[in-house]
Amino acid sequence: MTESQGGYPQQPSYSAPVNPEWPPPPPYEPAAEPAPHEKRRNRGPVALLAAVAIVAAAVGGATAYGFQELTGKDTVASAGTAANAVPSSKRGNVAAIAAAVSPSVVEINAALGNGSSTGSGVIITSNGEIVTNNHVVSGAQSIKVRTSDGKSYTADVVGTDSSKDLALIKLRGASGLKPASLGDSSSVQVGDSVVAIGSPEGLTGTVTSGIVSALDRDVTVSTDENQDQGGDGQWPFQFGGRQFNGDTGSSTTTYKAIQTDASLNPGNSGGALIDASGNVIGINSAMYSSSRQSSSSSDAGSIGLGFAIPVNTVKSDLAKLRAGNSS
Repeated sequence: MTESQGGYPQQPSYSAPVNPEWPPPPPYEPAAEPAPHEKRRNRGPVALLAAVAIVAAAVGGATAYGFQELTGKDTVASAGTAANAVPSSKRGNVAAIAAAVSPSVVEINAALGNGSSTGSGVIITSNGEIVTNNHVVSGAQSIKVRTSDGKSYTADVVGTDSSKDLALIKLRGASGLKPASLGDSSSVQVGDSVVAIGSPEGLTGTVTSGIVSALDRDVTVSTDENQDQGGDGQWPFQFGGRQFNGDTGSSTTTYKAIQTDASLNPGNSGGALIDASGNVIGINSAMYSSSRQSSSSSDAGSIGLGFAIPVNTVKSDLAKLRAGNSS
């Protein structure tokens, strides 16, 4: 806008539009005056974070992760943060899921008074909190953990819950780890595609795939610290009135599990069961080893009988485990 010699503003000139039927643009847009009753409000940090939280709840994704960074909290990565979730274009792609989640799954070796135990675990925070099965670390005198990049750490037990066969361990001196994205097991349906990642027979980062075979299966496992693992390193469990992999003993607990036909083997215990979007929906906990069957052709091959603790059970138990409770 220019001024005339008299000090009054002159309206800018506009050239004719290309198409004469188009109306010419307005010479200027007057500034909107605030309504008399409106007052300016200064937003402090609390109001700003509250606003960000509302937006994060609405859109999820990177915004939710950004809110986590603003608050400075090293919290568990839920499904909305897309910490490990695969892009929608790669949904169901086993290779993409494996690439995204493998860095969040570790191998666990526990030295026991009467031997050793090998299992897997799932990283849930960048500073080294790991969820695994209670039976993997129960009675451990020392724990060594190996991440997918080959680094080794010493770990300490933070809390255990034998009634749910869950344990929380913490790596010493760890930082910058990639936490898994924890999904919602209540949305899992029979027939959903799943991927399992663990360390069967010490083969770190082994990936298998299958489907959800059934839901809410009653699985019974031992709560005895001195319970030996069964044949071929399998943890004994009961299902459908039968015992598998040895005697569970007299001290047991029963939980509701996700059943899967994804191939699970000794060492998969404590590892991740993952949905098509790359979110962890369960912690693998019990499986039947086909190697204990006869070698006849009718019995050969994977029996496809594996069970996982629903991730919602894990999330509801985290506060207790972090508090250092042992049961």
